[in-house]
Amino acid sequence: MVTAAFSAGILLTCITGGAISDRLGRRKVFVFGCSIVQVIGSLIVVGWQTWPATLITGLVLGLGFGMYLSVDQALITQVLPVAKDRAKDLGIINIANSAPQVLAPAVAGVAITYLGGYRGMFLLAAVVTLLGALAVIPIRSVR
Repeated sequence: MVTAAFSAGILLTCITGGAISDRLGRRKVFVFGCSIVQVIGSLIVVGWQTWPATLITGLVLGLGFGMYLSVDQALITQVLPVAKDRAKDLGIINIANSAPQVLAPAVAGVAITYLGGYRGMFLLAAVVTLLGALAVIPIRSVR
């Protein structure tokens, strides 16, 4: 059920977020905003360990992730420095995007063990996501 809530959130924002971003010609505000939405989603379950809170967390994380999926790739392609190197650069970016998915289970296991269970894991996720949101702010070449 949590996966269904997460997927519903993705579907709601993936298409609409990308379309709105394209129409406005803005990327950074959407990438920053979706990160903050994901921080909020992570903090919901940190504060309330109930079944309804878990479902809401899934939905909110899905809303943020759907927006991320639709806008982040557009931002990435706009900041690549040299057109002739874009294929190589996108390949490197793909590896960089895959690394967290590979490392996440190990980091989650450590976080669950040493940071107070799932609460600590979601708190760590919120902190890392907030740092990612802040990393978008200095980008000057894209609005």
